[in-house]
Amino acid sequence: MSAEEKNNLHPMRHSLAHITAAAVQHLWPEAKFGVGPVVENGFYYDIDLGDQKISEDDFAKIESEMQAIVKANQKFEHFTMPIDEAIEWATQRNQPYKKELLNDLKREGTTKAKDLDMDTLGVDAIGESKVAEVSFYRNGDFTDLCRGPHVASTSDVGAFKLMRVAGAYWRGKESNPQMQRLYGVAFATQQALDMYLKQLEEAKARDHRKLGQELDLFLISPLVGAGLPLFTPRGTVLRELLNRYSQQIRKDQGYEMVWTPHIAKKALYETSGHWAKFGDEWLKVVSQESNDELVMKPMNCPHHQQIYSSRPRSYRDLPLKYMETTTDYRDEKAGELLGLSRVRSLTQDDSHTFCTPEQIPEVLNMLIGIVKEFYETLELPLKVRLSFRDNSESYLGDRSLWDTAQTTMEDAAKANGLNYYVGLGEAAFYGPKIDFMATDALGRELQLATPQLDFIQPQRFGLTYTNSDGEDKTPVMVHFAMLGSIERFMAAYIEHTAGWFPFWLAPEQVRILTINDSVKEYAHEVANELSGVVLMQPAKFNELRFTTDDRSESLGRKIRDAVEMKVPVILIVGNKDAEAGEVSVRLRNHEQKVKLKELKQFIQQVQPYGAE
Repeated sequence: MSAEEKNNLHPMRHSLAHITAAAVQHLWPEAKFGVGPVVENGFYYDIDLGDQKISEDDFAKIESEMQAIVKANQKFEHFTMPIDEAIEWATQRNQPYKKELLNDLKREGTTKAKDLDMDTLGVDAIGESKVAEVSFYRNGDFTDLCRGPHVASTSDVGAFKLMRVAGAYWRGKESNPQMQRLYGVAFATQQALDMYLKQLEEAKARDHRKLGQELDLFLISPLVGAGLPLFTPRGTVLRELLNRYSQQIRKDQGYEMVWTPHIAKKALYETSGHWAKFGDEWLKVVSQESNDELVMKPMNCPHHQQIYSSRPRSYRDLPLKYMETTTDYRDEKAGELLGLSRVRSLTQDDSHTFCTPEQIPEVLNMLIGIVKEFYETLELPLKVRLSFRDNSESYLGDRSLWDTAQTTMEDAAKANGLNYYVGLGEAAFYGPKIDFMATDALGRELQLATPQLDFIQPQRFGLTYTNSDGEDKTPVMVHFAMLGSIERFMAAYIEHTAGWFPFWLAPEQVRILTINDSVKEYAHEVANELSGVVLMQPAKFNELRFTTDDRSESLGRKIRDAVEMKVPVILIVGNKDAEAGEVSVRLRNHEQKVKLKELKQFIQQVQPYGAE
């Protein structure tokens, strides 16, 4: 969906949030309301019903009341109110959450309320010192604090459906009351809604959490903790091969391996600028031996800069390239954790290039080239977003440096023929990015590979190199990850492939099945023929992974088990196969007989990127 289409749907979905709240108020007159913003594909409203709980059994009557409001063709009427009158309005109607927002707006402007979607507030800008007047919208007998936008009337809202209800702490803080968050989806037409609901059903079969369990790839243990995935032998094969391929491509471009520890002093991140921005999102470590304030490593760039600064550097040394695959840690909110997509322990195949300003185009062209190579191998289509700064004050560094960096990045995107779009406000606080975005089974965009320009951190750490005139200059640092977070990549890739991985990546590439016990010895001959087979592409020295199923089960059961585990190549051996010195090969799209003496060559010629 294009940005223009999303913008057109925004007023409709925001209006439906109000209609939902109005319907709930009709059914539960004592309901207290929080906020109701637009989200991906729909909307939600936070509601407090005291001891009463909304369940899916209530959806039909809520939707019926919503339809009645839609048919009534109520106009959305806009009006304003002085802040003190608005506070009295919330008091009289026993709406404590609206009253809290209004008091915050009066006392501190929108800076206190910046944790909320701006559409749900009756003001137009963040950062006002005081708010004298706020905006409201009325439809029928329902009035809400809101700046809009809305459609003209309730009959203009298209097709909708309530989807789920979940718990949500007011303003995302666990010390606040827990509300009920009622979610709905909405589209311009019933056909578009039906297509989305069908996609939702198909996505359930591809959900990486479901497939991760069925294919024995990873698990979350309550004793280990939420957001801390454990990978089984099968899942570890997958992540290690992906990382090996990423390392191989970068090594070919001159990157060298480094290693850094998993904890560091708070002072490191204060110098880098990360602490002021994200310090309250990290896991802190207490030492019993020192007074050092320590944190679990949340990112790797400050560490790599310490390696750079450990000795004098010359322009002849640049570009200098480091890479490290390492696990970082973020104290993500429990309600935001989602399988492998959002975790507290994330592994990055991280890289940092230190170069001169003149070398930036060369470095960006190289990085774009290897991203194309990697993702074409995986047959994973990507969108490209140029993540640039907006006009807010949340970025470090001189604006002229940003303008230069963004122009350089866009020139590289054009030179490499990337079909990109610009995402204002999506930049890192230290520089712009090229974000390569994948889409999961629900159509949500996930950031994977990303080169990022950084003019700021090298200055903050005092990094230098000596130029050809003997002068000290500050290098540019280019952050890069091929997979991004390996966990997030695996979530997207499991859903993209539905678990049918390319032959070279499959945790179990071949399974030998016996028809009966009398051919066990011949099955061992087949296994011996496969022992030591090495697949050369695309990850070098990829030794064939195979198993033998010689259980006393029916062949049909063995085949079903192998297919359920999505094994790309199944070898079936029976008495006639043993007599003929051959095996029956079953791929995903055809079957054939192969002579035992030709089996090794056949396996090596299976398409390296799949067994189709």
